[in-house]
Amino acid sequence: MYNALYARQSVEKKDSISVESQLEYCRYENHGEAFIEYTDKGFSGKDTNRPGFEHMMADIHAGKINRVIVYKLDRISRSILDFANMMETFQKYHVEFISSTEKFDTSTPIGRAMLNICIVFAQLERETIQKRITDAYYARCRRGFYMGGRIPYGYRLADTVIDNIHTSMYEEIPEESSQLKLIYSMYADTDNSLGDIVQYLDEHQIKNLRGASWNTARISEMIRNPVYVEADIDVYKFFQSQGTNICNPASDFTGCNACYLYRGTASNTRKQSSLSGKELVLAPHKGFIPSDIWLACRIRCLNNRQSTKTCKPKNSWLSGKIKCGSCGYALVIRKSNTKWGRYFVCSQTGKRGNCNGTGCTVYADVLEEYMFSAIKERLSGFPVLKENLHTCIPGISDKEKNMADKIRLVQIEEETSKLLSKVPEAGNVLIKYIDKKISELDTERKTLQAEAARTSAQNKGYKSQQITNHIKLWEKLSFEDRQAVTDILVSVIHISNGNLEITWNI
Repeated sequence: MYNALYARQSVEKKDSISVESQLEYCRYENHGEAFIEYTDKGFSGKDTNRPGFEHMMADIHAGKINRVIVYKLDRISRSILDFANMMETFQKYHVEFISSTEKFDTSTPIGRAMLNICIVFAQLERETIQKRITDAYYARCRRGFYMGGRIPYGYRLADTVIDNIHTSMYEEIPEESSQLKLIYSMYADTDNSLGDIVQYLDEHQIKNLRGASWNTARISEMIRNPVYVEADIDVYKFFQSQGTNICNPASDFTGCNACYLYRGTASNTRKQSSLSGKELVLAPHKGFIPSDIWLACRIRCLNNRQSTKTCKPKNSWLSGKIKCGSCGYALVIRKSNTKWGRYFVCSQTGKRGNCNGTGCTVYADVLEEYMFSAIKERLSGFPVLKENLHTCIPGISDKEKNMADKIRLVQIEEETSKLLSKVPEAGNVLIKYIDKKISELDTERKTLQAEAARTSAQNKGYKSQQITNHIKLWEKLSFEDRQAVTDILVSVIHISNGNLEITWNI
């Protein structure tokens, strides 16, 4: 029979006792008896998944050990459950347990009680350390420090100083960023799927400059990453709408910096598509993808099932635009031998536990004729149309003022929300002040919104005289041209129980 001398050290630091020093204490307590040493370097005490510990327990089950000696209780376990199971095994095989620095006598009830009390505090200490490390990590994240990990494609590391602390930041690599700009611009066009982009890059011999091969998963990851975006107030509003915790105020989102996105302490999901509970921080480096292009790509990724044009079949120029008003999924074309020929059905019908359909028969010819009339009526409200089909003519010459107005509108919403939250606990005097302040904010909000509406009315000229010409020559247009006009004018069409709701882009 042998004594087991066990030592563990999770991280080697100057202020922690080494495995060798622990064993010295255990040898002294062993008093010259035969022993076997078991060690675990680089393993936490949070569980028992440690090779040295498992080897020792195997020898206990084999009847080789009659006493276990450790330097300190928390060296063998920091978990109440694991410690209880271990002590049960020790009692079963008549193994004594000795802590050389704490002097426990496990043969008495008070000694066993003291052991249990100490292990409770050992677990508390472990959880406290874990919480402190997590808090320190996220505190550094929120200040924009570089937190390690794979360097995103398009960037290299450069030295910088934040709050008098030396750290690193990303620096653009023009050769790689130009490829990313191409990828983003292609995916912003709903004609292109991720597969189309990979095929284009391969056919034009546009190589990944880091030696990897292009694939849809990698490109999708790049498109979702806010580390590339020129983060302005529109990006702030997007993440705010998704339930993301934004660490910087709205006034900081001026388009000069990119963003870091972290899982966050409040996040309750690991799904990449979900942004709720994650934390967004302005990064110290500059982005190189304009916010409108990045948002178009990110929203398309977020709502991929409702993508309006990817792989759109050539059976109706409305395909991809029509959604079921009950479940939100796309309506797809079915063909029949009747005089109507084609009709739309919900793509989720016929599947167990899913949608029961739109509640009515949606004939394709009837719907196309109706939408053509609706488009002509919609265009009649915009008699002044500009010349370019895809170019937006800015209605405000001062871009900075436009951005400032958007930021101020967000700030007004946040200030109003904070004031309203104080109403239940407010007295008469405070309520009068809140009412006055909210009235002032509401007046300012209406003024800014009116100005934005005038600007929007001016900018609606970007839908081009060419659209009107297309409508006049509709019967002669190609299938692709009809789809292009529909994509410009119509955002989505919802149909349910005989009701049709059109959401227009203009």
